[in-house]
Amino acid sequence: MKLLQQLSDDLEGLVAGAAPAVVGVEHARGHGTGLFLTPDGYVLTNRHVVMRTPKRLTVQLHNGEERRATLVGGDAPTDLAVVRAEGDDFPTLPLADPETVRVGQLVMAIGNPFRLEQSVSLGVVSAINRSITLPDGVILEGMLQTDAAINPGNSGGPLLDTRGRVVGLNTLVLPFAQGIGFAVSATTAAWVASLLIQRGRVDRKFLGIAATAVNLEPALAKDTGQPRAVRVLKVQEGTPADDAGLQPDDLLLGINSRPVNSVDDLQRLMALASEEEVHLDVLRKGRRKDVSARARHRREPVAA
Repeated sequence: MKLLQQLSDDLEGLVAGAAPAVVGVEHARGHGTGLFLTPDGYVLTNRHVVMRTPKRLTVQLHNGEERRATLVGGDAPTDLAVVRAEGDDFPTLPLADPETVRVGQLVMAIGNPFRLEQSVSLGVVSAINRSITLPDGVILEGMLQTDAAINPGNSGGPLLDTRGRVVGLNTLVLPFAQGIGFAVSATTAAWVASLLIQRGRVDRKFLGIAATAVNLEPALAKDTGQPRAVRVLKVQEGTPADDAGLQPDDLLLGINSRPVNSVDDLQRLMALASEEEVHLDVLRKGRRKDVSARARHRREPVAA
């Protein structure tokens, strides 16, 4: 009983510490949840929460106080958005290091399901690096799966670990399923939010491949110095990847001398690339190749 009581006390303390940084995001046609990223009012939420009526946004604080908010920017491929609330000196929540996120670890969701403010649910990380295809064809990569209860209105709220760090942003549930919810990983949220705050948008360059992250065999992981890579599944004709000679089954290890362990890494490094030409570290049939590609801005919602 002492262990259960200690767990209960710890969870109470976690909620008390995190809840002030969680806000309601309201507009004329609906509501959702968000969290303060910075003390000067930048709030991270889901794009689908705010894009219907972006000029009439209100942020509801933990104490019930309301603040006007303006849309800073949104990103459809990750369903993330940043709004800015009037005021300053707001409490914030830290983002978790991706290396600390493990299948089976306890997590807690805080949000406003069905306008029930500051509702809390407990669960575990059920899986990591899920790919979810939305009805409009957008593919959400690197998603966390959880069985913590997520309902309409939870969207944009934090999924927290037991140290109070944000491991993901609650985004969607599978219709008619029970205990299957998904959150955009904190890794993705960090770089997308940074670009939205700086530029108001995420300008992506694309190669023109379909790809998936894979675990490398121990010997190969030791040789390459990384545990994972991205395997090319398909190369679209007439794309930068096709022009550069990429082939199905190529393993993409790095971009511009930075390691690629996931599709999210691929998208992040392509978005951050300042030059049109990018240098790819490719493993093909056991041999490493340095491949140059002249990337273009992406228009297709599903291309990498």
